[in-house]
Amino acid sequence: MSALLHIFRLIVADQKAALARGALLGILVLAMGAALLGLSGWFITAAAAAGLAGLGTVFDVFRPSAMVRMLALGRAAARYGERLLTHEATLRALESLRLRLLSGYLAASYQRMLAVRGPQALNRLMADIDALDGVPLRLVLPVASALAVQALAGLLLWWLVTPGIALWITLGWLCGAALVLVPVLMRAAPQARRREAAAQAFRARFIDLIRARRDLAIHGELQAQAARIAAADDRRFAVDLDRIERGAGFSLSLVGTLVAAGTLYAGISAVQAGRLEPAFAALAFLAAVALGETVAPLRRAAADLGRMAEAARRVRRDLAAAPQAGPDPAPLPAPAIRPDVPDDATTARLTVEGLSLARPGRSEPLIESLTLSVAPGETVALTGPSGCGKSTVLLAASGLLPAKAGEIRLLGHELALWPEPELRRTLALLPQRSALMAGTLAEALRLAAPDVDEARLWQVLEAVELQALVRERGGLSARLGPRGEGFSGGEGRRLALARVLLRQPKMLLLDEPTEGLDQPTAEAVLAGIRAVLPQAAILMASHRAAERAFADRLVALP
Repeated sequence: MSALLHIFRLIVADQKAALARGALLGILVLAMGAALLGLSGWFITAAAAAGLAGLGTVFDVFRPSAMVRMLALGRAAARYGERLLTHEATLRALESLRLRLLSGYLAASYQRMLAVRGPQALNRLMADIDALDGVPLRLVLPVASALAVQALAGLLLWWLVTPGIALWITLGWLCGAALVLVPVLMRAAPQARRREAAAQAFRARFIDLIRARRDLAIHGELQAQAARIAAADDRRFAVDLDRIERGAGFSLSLVGTLVAAGTLYAGISAVQAGRLEPAFAALAFLAAVALGETVAPLRRAAADLGRMAEAARRVRRDLAAAPQAGPDPAPLPAPAIRPDVPDDATTARLTVEGLSLARPGRSEPLIESLTLSVAPGETVALTGPSGCGKSTVLLAASGLLPAKAGEIRLLGHELALWPEPELRRTLALLPQRSALMAGTLAEALRLAAPDVDEARLWQVLEAVELQALVRERGGLSARLGPRGEGFSGGEGRRLALARVLLRQPKMLLLDEPTEGLDQPTAEAVLAGIRAVLPQAAILMASHRAAERAFADRLVALP
């Protein structure tokens, strides 16, 4: 429940005024409904009694009938306003929550981004946020309105009829609803969680099927994945929450029957004893019937509470993991970092001293006391067996992985002190896996340099041995499919490399840049990199002979 209350506080903080007005209108709707039915019962009974007594000509029918008409029209208008305010406020608040969650994903640390799968992030942003609309609309506001109207009705009935009837109606509805809804909640909550888990699995597996359909087809797993999707879908619909909700509705109708019957009996007894007029007995009976509207919507909330609670828990956790908005880090004291100033060709651009690293999410050291430097125009290759930490060193050198110990300096300044925009303009990283999005080849390249001209695009394509291939496929206007479909793995990697070269970094980090290329192409690509960036300092993770031969120095990792 703490997660639900936390989410509700966020929603209220975002749309406080609109939700407050909507809550007041909701209370007004329920109160007017009870007043309308109670007044109608009093009016009909009083008019009949006046007619039987021969007082029909003097009985005032105009003011009660006008009040009935006003309550009926006012209730409809209040209901419209309440729905408009609360639903619009909730949708706006959920939009803000979704933007906060998305901003958190976009600003998350590298380790956090690695832990978030695409289907999971999509589930949080869409399904989980959508599930939270029930927190104000079906849970908090209906419960608050029901308690307020029941208390108000109890006080009015205490004054208009008898204290005993007022207590019977108020306690009957509140205690009866609790006896019905608490067991429903205990029964429905675990089933709602199972249903939501199956729905999450269904969506995640379906997205995986779409994204990896080619690989699944190649390995003969397409039908198996489809079967797993169908199994998750079957588990989702095997949980019949509608039946639980229908059962709760039937039980609440029995409570209403009991409350109404007790009110009718107490009213008749009071009339026979001369303690109550028949018209007010009819008012109490019909008010007891009308108050069933205050608890009827709660059966939906009880059946759906498990789903809302799980969604709230996941969203709260992801919001807590998101970086908090705050002032930008204080800039370096003078002299400030100026990557645009030419640096001394004899001074190392990247210096690593006593560096100790661990893999993301682990505490045991992977690299200990590493020291190296890379000068302008120099290429240094990290060598060693797979898993020795070459990629981890590159992540640390790019500022994406914190060091356990040691120091990394770029252009003479500590890496941690670099403002992010300046760091990315000065240093570029080509990881083992690079993302390509759907669009034209020109759009894919201009992601790194939006204002670059076509001549420069062709220059970097020529450097990575893609110029002829791109011309054959229609030039820079040729389109890539989702995730770079239409290019092979090696071609896509070279396209990502060309994009990195467009940034013209002073420090270039390459993680196995010629993976998947034959020897002549690998040698040509490496030569093209140096031709485009003759003065860049290059540090690369290497396991191929062509890369080691291209390097000026080798640094072996154990």
